[in-house]
Amino acid sequence: MNIFSLAFGLGTKDADGKWLEVYYPAPLLNPDTGIQAAIFTPLDYQNGNVQIELDNTQLNQILDNFAGSGNQAMINLLSSLLLSKKPVLLCVLENDEAPQSVPEVYLKLHLLSHRLVLPHGLNLDGMFSLLPNVAWTSSGPIALHELPQRQLEARLQGKNLSIDSVDKFPKMTDYVVPSGVRIADTARVRLGAYIGEGTTIMHEGFVNFNAGSMGEAMVEGRISAGVLVGKGSDLGGGCSILGTLSGGNKVIISVGEKCLIGANAGLGISLGDNCTIEAGLFLTAGTKVAVLDTEQQSLGLVKARDLSGKSGLLFRRNSTTGQVECLTNLNSIELNAELHAHN
Repeated sequence: MNIFSLAFGLGTKDADGKWLEVYYPAPLLNPDTGIQAAIFTPLDYQNGNVQIELDNTQLNQILDNFAGSGNQAMINLLSSLLLSKKPVLLCVLENDEAPQSVPEVYLKLHLLSHRLVLPHGLNLDGMFSLLPNVAWTSSGPIALHELPQRQLEARLQGKNLSIDSVDKFPKMTDYVVPSGVRIADTARVRLGAYIGEGTTIMHEGFVNFNAGSMGEAMVEGRISAGVLVGKGSDLGGGCSILGTLSGGNKVIISVGEKCLIGANAGLGISLGDNCTIEAGLFLTAGTKVAVLDTEQQSLGLVKARDLSGKSGLLFRRNSTTGQVECLTNLNSIELNAELHAHN
């Protein structure tokens, strides 16, 4: 797909001038030529993936180009940026090459969480080596080598500097709050997650970057990096789906629509639609599965990977023999409509 994108951002640097993070309040995907001309003309931008730090003179020139355009959202954004005491930049991604800087990584993560691009729709190769570990605090992001001094300064002022986490990724809701979702514990959803409208994420639910749900899902388990869950699916408490960073290697695992993964279950293959995994059953690609027909007669033994992506299956463990079995599941899973109310 064409992912030409651009965004104005507010960034944080450490004392050495290195980027820690960037907040893009309104990223644009494939903006029209009029918007591009209004932004690029004062900057003499030609092509390529770039980050340009902007001064107030440049911002005013761009703002003047939008005067009379009717694009009030852009006018309001630029007017606000003129008041910033933090570095203001424009990040442009003309092509989807592997990111080369912190601002590029953050723009791609924002595109995902703003639902402008689906998981696996962007090249994120090498992003971990670009992102620094940051202390995410009540006073914003702080470089780790500067943290002791900042803690001391806060104490001297009679304040307490609270540290939420030390990580490469911030929580999504400090940057993006998608419409029509419920998130019980915001610390458990990383920036770069794609949370479809209608999704409910309970306290023990977790969603990593470049992963998420298409909507109307109940998440009480773990959606690891790279995993996409279809509409109407229910992830029971404590369940886990292996991602591209957690044992799935480069195999992309997905869950179809109207699936149920039982509490404390595990999944290492993809599911089609209307599938169920019994609570407590961990199904890896190499798990030996006895396939049963509608009369529960054995059709043979296969590896779970041979059933990957197929619909209408129910996986269970035989309580007598311990054998993992797969039956045809003829009943779609209906989620409790009350749990998905977002009003």
